[in-house]
Amino acid sequence: MRPRGPGLLLAALLAAALPLAGCAQSVDPLERLGKKAAEGVRPHGPTAQPPYRRWGLAAPLAPAPRPSAHPPTTGTAGPGLPPVVSRVRTRDRVVFLTYDDGAEKDPRFVDMVRELRLPVSMFLTDSVVGPGYGHFVRLQSVGATIQNHTLDHPAMRGLPYAGQRAEICGQQDKLRTRFGHRPHLFRPPYGTYDTTTRHAAADCGITALILWQATTDPNGTLTYTQPPTHLSPGDIISLPSAETSPMTLRERTTKTLRAAQAQGLTVASLENYV
Repeated sequence: MRPRGPGLLLAALLAAALPLAGCAQSVDPLERLGKKAAEGVRPHGPTAQPPYRRWGLAAPLAPAPRPSAHPPTTGTAGPGLPPVVSRVRTRDRVVFLTYDDGAEKDPRFVDMVRELRLPVSMFLTDSVVGPGYGHFVRLQSVGATIQNHTLDHPAMRGLPYAGQRAEICGQQDKLRTRFGHRPHLFRPPYGTYDTTTRHAAADCGITALILWQATTDPNGTLTYTQPPTHLSPGDIISLPSAETSPMTLRERTTKTLRAAQAQGLTVASLENYV
């Protein structure tokens, strides 16, 4: 027998190693990757909750009806004066969420509006918002609309025309600078107004004064300005700032949404109706 040369010996050794290499391929890939690398390929946990559950609702909000090309005539008006609206006359099963002042600036409320696609109207007072306009720019970017609630939040009734005009037009100018447009809706502080208020508002480009049919207290409980004492189609709901509330703005909003759903209602954009 001829002795094996170095080349033949190497070939034999490689052939013997092949089965071992094949066995190596059967090792758990996670073991080969190592613990840290394996974390990137392990199955993820349970599927994340849908947004409505994440924000405390038992069911998703029904979509709002397609807006009419011609919004309904609402409220009380006079010659050349903007109407005063607390409830929209509509058969659509919708209510409207409005927020006053601008004292509460919870970043998670921005997430709530975005994830639930909530059509909300923010009535801002310059002296209350202070340096926090950036929060409302973010809210506007996720679908909120920005409206006027005066510069300094005075009770308007009885003030002279010049003072009322300064409060309304001054905030119109502030909001145009901050948000790129002049609002067309105005909420008088405390819901008080007179004919002078309506004249001043009209002269500042306001097309309607917005009051409310229902409002929330610090505990998120709805109270009503007149019967019926439950939500009805077309109701405007005011969620005022409540910095001392035991509930966050998100929690008060969730409680309001649950009340609306209990009456078979959903939320629509006030600006599509007024």
